[in-house]
Amino acid sequence: MGAQQVAERFTELYGTAPEGVWAAPGRVNLIGEHTDYNDGFVMPFALPHQVIAAVSRRDDGLVRLHSADVEGGIAELALEALAPQSDRAWTAYPAGVLWALREAGHEVTGADIHLASTVPTGAGLSSSAALEIVIALALNDLYGLGLQRWQLARLCQRAENVYVGAPTGIMDQTASACCEQGHALFLDTRDLSQQQIPFDLAAEGLRLLVVDTQVKHAHSGGEYGKRRAGCEKGAALLGVDALRDVPYADLDAALARLGDEEEIVRLVRHVVTEDQRVERVVALLRSGETRAIGPVLTEGHASLRDDFRISCPELDLVVDTALANGALGARMTGGGFGGSAIVLAEATDVNALTKAIEEAFTTAGFTTPRTFEAVPSAGARRLN
Repeated sequence: MGAQQVAERFTELYGTAPEGVWAAPGRVNLIGEHTDYNDGFVMPFALPHQVIAAVSRRDDGLVRLHSADVEGGIAELALEALAPQSDRAWTAYPAGVLWALREAGHEVTGADIHLASTVPTGAGLSSSAALEIVIALALNDLYGLGLQRWQLARLCQRAENVYVGAPTGIMDQTASACCEQGHALFLDTRDLSQQQIPFDLAAEGLRLLVVDTQVKHAHSGGEYGKRRAGCEKGAALLGVDALRDVPYADLDAALARLGDEEEIVRLVRHVVTEDQRVERVVALLRSGETRAIGPVLTEGHASLRDDFRISCPELDLVVDTALANGALGARMTGGGFGGSAIVLAEATDVNALTKAIEEAFTTAGFTTPRTFEAVPSAGARRLN
């Protein structure tokens, strides 16, 4: 799927060529899970899988939407009628971006949009953020809004939080908008400061596999929101603005102050130790010790499984099987309750690991997982 193909389909649908074609990628989070809404650290990188959008402006207050990946014809919405949480279909994501731009005072008068995506949905790879960012970037360019990438990410987060109703943090949108090829993005979600950390696995004879368990998850579901509310309660009990403000060195004392709040203790412990794991991974990559990040990834999975309690049998099976067959490290990635795991491995071990995981799923009676290599790729951009 390329820009020309998407542009040609746009022309078939709307009777005229688009004004441009844009792309925005999905992402894998290397380390730093459920830290973004706690003002903490994250480290995602962009995937080669992307959402491509052909877009033209309209001046009549209408947005027309079509997706190559969803059955049905063109959806037509009036901008003046857009209202938060009024739409439960896929159209809520692009419509939410238009709503957020207009709410922020930007003169956007409508659009014709055709979309096509290779980002797996429900796999924890931020297909929704990629969809939002590609729309925001296209409208920013077409309407000359002059917004920076981090500003687009903020607007798209607001679209997802308020319009769609999913209480996600800022990581996914920032990753899709700002990642660079061959790098992982070390992002401080409090001030949105960014550092591009070189992450060229192929040059070191390594691979990072994404194993999509085919177990679907939804951020707008209640369990994600419960974890976020629990983290906010923990910060309030500890008298800090966010769990980011609990020093790792003071963690034991902080947990003791929480007393018998067992669930809150678990959530706080995960977030504080996860922030520290991000900083460890950054330090190891900067010193050229890429293989040494493997055990840190595995520690992260144990914390997500045992403290945050958002893993599932399929994710645990990927991690356990990969480690038993020579992987350097493995963990679930994304919001949890399904989705994908990542596996860091020597390039020479990839085929054997993939086969072992597939056989383990067959034995367990699970749906065969989809496995592919994660290559750190470019962020959102205009294609033509």
